[in-house]
Amino acid sequence: MGNPWLSIIGLNEDSLAGLPAASRQALDAADVVFGGPRHLELAEAGVRGRPWPVPFTVDPVIALRGQRVAVLASGDPFWHGAGGSLVQYLAPTEWRAFPAPSTFSLAAAALGWRMEEITCHGLHAAPYNRLHAVLAPHGRLICLLRDANAPAEFARWLVNAGCGGADITVLERLGGPKERLRNCRANSFDIDDIVAPVACAVELPGGIGLPRTAGLADDRFTHDGQITKRPVRALTLAALGPRRGELLWDIGAGSGSVSVEWCLAGGRAIAFEQNAARCQNISDNANNFGIEHVLSVIEGDSTQNIPKQPLPDAVFIGGGARKPLLEFLFTLLPSGTRLVANGVTLETEALLAEVHATRGGDLLRIELAPAVPLGGMRGWTPARPVVQWSVTL
Repeated sequence: MGNPWLSIIGLNEDSLAGLPAASRQALDAADVVFGGPRHLELAEAGVRGRPWPVPFTVDPVIALRGQRVAVLASGDPFWHGAGGSLVQYLAPTEWRAFPAPSTFSLAAAALGWRMEEITCHGLHAAPYNRLHAVLAPHGRLICLLRDANAPAEFARWLVNAGCGGADITVLERLGGPKERLRNCRANSFDIDDIVAPVACAVELPGGIGLPRTAGLADDRFTHDGQITKRPVRALTLAALGPRRGELLWDIGAGSGSVSVEWCLAGGRAIAFEQNAARCQNISDNANNFGIEHVLSVIEGDSTQNIPKQPLPDAVFIGGGARKPLLEFLFTLLPSGTRLVANGVTLETEALLAEVHATRGGDLLRIELAPAVPLGGMRGWTPARPVVQWSVTL
C-alpha cells in the first residue's frame, strides 16, 4: 500500500465514539480534514476542518497531494460517497479507505430487512424518475434523500407513479443517539419536523412497475407517429439482444422507443435523429423513464456525427437504411457488433435482401394484422409489412 497521504474515513452519527481504532488514528494524524459541516462537527475537526466547496469538487483535496489529509464521508465512502469521485484522480498507493456501515446497512438492520432482497438508491443528487426501472410489485427500496423536505416530495412522486399505497419509513440520523424512525403511507404522508441526514425505506404495493419483457405500450412514449410499434419493437429488441452496460447506436431514432427499452434493460444508448422535434421527443422520453443519464440524443446527419462517438456493441437502423450508410458502417464497426435494420419500403426491402445474400445473418418478414371494428363486427386490418435484417458482423 506504500505510504498513502489521503485517508478516506466513514463517519456516522455516533461520531468519534463509533470510530474503530484505525479510523481514529488516521483522523488524528491528518493535518487537514475535509467534510460537510455536519461531519466536521461530529469529528471535532476544529481548525483542521475544510468544508467541501459548493458546487462540490474534489480539486481542493487533490491540490494538497503529499500532505496528510483526511476526507470524511457518511458510512461507506464508496457507496454513493466521495470515495469514488476521489480515487479516479489517484494512484492506488496514494489513499487508504476506512469504511463504516453504510446508511443502507443501518436502515436494513433497523428494519430487519435482508440486504440481498432490496435495492439501494442515492436520490440525494438524482431525480426520482431513476426508480422507474426498479419499481416492482411488493419490492423494497432504501433511498438516500437530499434534505428534510425531500421525503414529502418523494411521497408525492410515488403517488404520481401509481404507488400511493407504498409504505414509507422515514429514517433520520441513523446510527446515532438521535436516530428516529417514523412510518406512513405515501398517499397520506403527514410526517413533519424531519431532520437530516434522512433516508426513506419503501415497501411497494402490488400491481405496479414496468413489464420486464420487451415491447412497452406505444402510449407510454411521446411520439409523432414515428415510432417502432410495440410488436415490432419486441422482435427488434430480441434481435438486438441487450446486455447490461452495452452501448447501442440507434440511427434514425424517431421517438427513441428502442433506445429507451435498451436502457431500461441496463444498457446505454446514443440516439441519432435529424428532426429537431423528434430529438425533443427522445429527450422527453428519456427524462420520463429516468434514463437521461444513459441515453444521449444527437441531432443532425448521423454519418457526420457517428465517427465522433465511442464504438457500439449493437446498432439499430430504424428508418432510412441506405446502401451508403450500411457500407459506411461495415468499414467502421468492429467484428462482433450486432446490427439490426428494419425496412418498410420496397427499396429498403430489396437492399436488405441484397446484404443478407452477401453478408448472411437472418432476414425476417413481419406481417401483423390487428383486429379493428368493421361495421357492427370486427375484421383484420393488415399493417405494412416490416422486413428485418439482423447480423453479427
